[in-house]
Amino acid sequence: MNIGRAATAATNGGFRIQRIPHFLQLKFISTFSSWNSSCGRRRENVVDRATKDGEIRVYVVAGEVSGDSIASRLMNSIKRISPLPVRFAGVGGALMQKEGLQSIFPMEDISVMGIWELLPYISKIRYLRASNLTSTHQNRLKETTNNAFCFRPHVVVTIDAKGFSFRFLQKLKDKYSQQGVDNSPIHVHYVAPSFWAWKGGEARLKGINGFVDHVLCIIPFEEEVCRKNGLPATFVGHPILEDASNFNRGTKPVTDTLFREGNLDHFHSKYGIDYGSTIITLLPGSRLQEVTRMLPIFLNAMKLLKESFPRLIAVIPVAPDCHVQAYIAKTLKEWSTPAILIPGTSIYDKYDAFSVCFYYCYLPLKE
Repeated sequence: MNIGRAATAATNGGFRIQRIPHFLQLKFISTFSSWNSSCGRRRENVVDRATKDGEIRVYVVAGEVSGDSIASRLMNSIKRISPLPVRFAGVGGALMQKEGLQSIFPMEDISVMGIWELLPYISKIRYLRASNLTSTHQNRLKETTNNAFCFRPHVVVTIDAKGFSFRFLQKLKDKYSQQGVDNSPIHVHYVAPSFWAWKGGEARLKGINGFVDHVLCIIPFEEEVCRKNGLPATFVGHPILEDASNFNRGTKPVTDTLFREGNLDHFHSKYGIDYGSTIITLLPGSRLQEVTRMLPIFLNAMKLLKESFPRLIAVIPVAPDCHVQAYIAKTLKEWSTPAILIPGTSIYDKYDAFSVCFYYCYLPLKE
């Protein structure tokens, strides 16, 4: 991906990341070379191996909705620029599946955020050693490791979700070592861990290079810090800026672009909304734990607003997460305020909804 600085292709550790005006491009061409000594081992040229196999095998793991979005565009880029057929395997969501991935299990199984999100399910947790993984997570970790090993990938890419991703990469590395298999895959982690938010976080980076060969950073300063701590890294730009850049190309402002992409009249017609209604968009989050906390608060706010705006209608675009969508749909049945649920995979309905929102943003509120 390039969004940040415009620069030439950056080569490090046997592969090249080319900065061009598209999402991240991993360029699987002859620039692949033997892995350098900074990784503590040598590898046969990846392209040579892939050429012998007649394909490039990429194992991709995403554990959250944002990672699903990043990975899907990465997969699309790889397919477009690869000199060989590309085959994907791994764990992902709906967007990755549209790019050809058959997820070995639902991505939502590994999307728990952290300790605060685990607390409501504390009775179900079985602590295994010091990993603090649920039994489900532990099973999924083992399943993913075995599946990746059998897939014999040339490259493994994990997207964010460091709790699961790092355990997976470490276990996969250990499995290759235990089985005595040469030419283990290149390990790439996309989205650097938030070391700047940890106490002593920079020092922890030094322990990651034992199982991560290269980190793709989305914040500029992360690249230098990672490298100073012995972790090869490349800044590739932030995905949200990529989206903004795509929307804002040309001379028209971003609002005009959204109007061009969406269809306000179509949205009104499809959902039977008259133009005298007051429409409000609710964005309760993309993770189930967020939504369960935020939706009741939004409901209370809607009750208060309805006193002033009797013809109030809520529009809720949903992340492409089956558990989130099912929870919101069930909760809306208890609402007295009319609400429209926009499924996570309905991208054009979202554009239409955003066009409605922009339209009403420029209208004066009626008392």
